Formats: sequence, structure tokens, C-alpha cells
Amino acid sequence: MNMPIQGSAADVLKLAMLALRKPVTPGARMILSVHDELVFEVPEAEVAATLPVIQKVMEQAPMPALSLAVPLAVEARAAHNWDEAH
Repeated sequence: MNMPIQGSAADVLKLAMLALRKPVTPGARMILSVHDELVFEVPEAEVAATLPVIQKVMEQAPMPALSLAVPLAVEARAAHNWDEAH
């Protein structure tokens, strides 16, 4: 029962990774994927501009190939390390 859900979530994350493979702001770069999360390295001066772009791209990752009945909810946070972001 869980496999289709977890597999579909992994597919959506891969689509988001493809959409975000080019920097969304000049200094931002994707450095890591952890389960259902993407980790970016972003200069502090670009964080405020970068977070909403990443969030929007991830929420729209399955479109236009797939239209979901329930919208995806994505949380985007900034911290100095992965542990602080949680």
C-alpha cells in the first residue's frame, strides 16, 4: 500500500530536482537530496529571494504532466546547517 505513495513522492522530487538544476538565483546551488528534501547552498544576501522561488518550483513540480487534486505543500527554511533547519 505504501509503495505507490512513496514511489510517487520520489518521482515528484526528481521532477523538482530537474526543474531546479539551474541556479534559481546567481549564487544558489543544489547540493544534496535527503529523503523528501532538497538542500541548497545560498549566499545569505540571496536567501530571501531564493526561498520563495524554490518553494514555488517544488509545489509545481508534477505539472503539467500531472494535475493533483490536493495541492502540494512545501516548506522552505534557511539555516546555517541541515540540523538547524529542522
